[in-house]
Amino acid sequence: MTPFRVLSRASRRLPKPSLPRSHLSAVSTYQPTAKPNYPNTPLIPFDHKHRWIPSYLDSDLRFVAHLSGSSSSNKDENHRVGDDPKPEASWIDVYLPRQARPYAKLARLDKPIGTWLLAWPCMWSITLAASPGYLPDIKMLTLFGCGALLLRGAGCTVNDLLDRDIDTMVERTKLRPVASGLVTPFEGLCFLGFQLLLGLGILLQLNNYSRVLGASSLLLVFSYPLMKRFTFWPQAYLGLTFNWGALLGWAAVKGSIDPAIVLPLYISGVFWTLVYDTIYAHQDKEDDLKVGVKSTALRFGDSTKEWIAGFGILCICSLALSGYNAEIGWPYYALLAAASGQLAWQIWTVDLSSRIDCNRKFVSNKWFGAIICSGILLGRLSS
Repeated sequence: MTPFRVLSRASRRLPKPSLPRSHLSAVSTYQPTAKPNYPNTPLIPFDHKHRWIPSYLDSDLRFVAHLSGSSSSNKDENHRVGDDPKPEASWIDVYLPRQARPYAKLARLDKPIGTWLLAWPCMWSITLAASPGYLPDIKMLTLFGCGALLLRGAGCTVNDLLDRDIDTMVERTKLRPVASGLVTPFEGLCFLGFQLLLGLGILLQLNNYSRVLGASSLLLVFSYPLMKRFTFWPQAYLGLTFNWGALLGWAAVKGSIDPAIVLPLYISGVFWTLVYDTIYAHQDKEDDLKVGVKSTALRFGDSTKEWIAGFGILCICSLALSGYNAEIGWPYYALLAAASGQLAWQIWTVDLSSRIDCNRKFVSNKWFGAIICSGILLGRLSS
C-alpha cells in the first residue's frame, strides 16, 4: 500500500469541520497567501459558537468578521447601550503647554457650558437693574463674566478634590486630573488658592454690600460637593449656589437688594437648575447607584419628566413675576414665551436613557439663558 493511500484513508477517519452553509462561499474562495505554520499558529474564535480557526485567516481575508457576521451588529449594539462619545482632543491639548493642560482641564476651561450657566443669572440681574431706556453697565457685565469663569473653575477644583475617590469609580469622571493622578491634592489646593485670589481681586472692585454678599457664596461653593452624600436633592443645592449672581448682580449696580424683583429672579434660577442638572444627572445614574451617591435623577426615576416639567413651569412663572415687578416692557414677555418653548423642547424630547442626548439637552441651556437676557435687555430699552 503506497504512503499516499495510507494518508488518504487516515484523513477520511478524521472528523470533518462543521460550518454553516452561509459561510461555505467564503471558505471556498479563500486562497492563503503563504503556507501557514499550523503548530505555531495561535487560535482565535471566529463566531458566537465554540469553533476556532487559525489567526492568519483574519489577516488575509478578514475571515473572522465575514464568518461571524456579528462585528458590525455588536458595535452598533454596544453604541446604543453605552452611548458614550469617544474623548476628543480639545483646544487645551493643541495650544497650551503640557504643564498647564491638567490645570486647565481641572478648571473645565474646555467645557464652557458651566461658565455660561453661572454667568447668565448675573447678566439677567445686571441688565434688569439698568435704568429704563439705557443699556446695562458694561463694566459690571465684564467683571461678572470674568468672575463666573474663575468661580466656576474654583468650584470644579473643590469638587474634584472632595470627590477624587468617587470619580475613579464613575466612567465619565475617572480621567479627571485629580482622579487620574495628573494633579496631586496638594497641587490642586495650590491652584484653588490661585483662583480664589484672582476672584478676590474682582470682588474688591464692587461696593461693600456686594463684597459681603459675594463672600458669603463661598460657603455654598465649598459645601455643594458634599450634598450628594447626604440628600437626593443636590441639584437644588446647586441651584442655590449657581444662581447667587442673581442677587449679587443687582446689589453691585444698586447697592442693595429689592426683594420683589430679585428674589423671584433668584428662585427662577433655582428651578431652572433643577431642570438642567436633573437631565445632566441621568448620565451618571448607573454609576451613582454603584457608588452610593444620590441625585434627583435617582429620586425621580421614571417620573423625571413630570417633575422637571413642573420645575420648568415654576421657573417661567417666577421670571414673569420678576419682570412684572420691575415694570419691564412687552418684548421681555415675547422672548419669555420663546424661552418657554426652548425649555419645553428640552423636557419633551430628551432621551433620559441616552447619555449623549442628556448632555446635548444640558448644553442647550446656554440658549435659554441667552433668550432671557435678550428679553430683559429689549424690555428695559422699550420701557
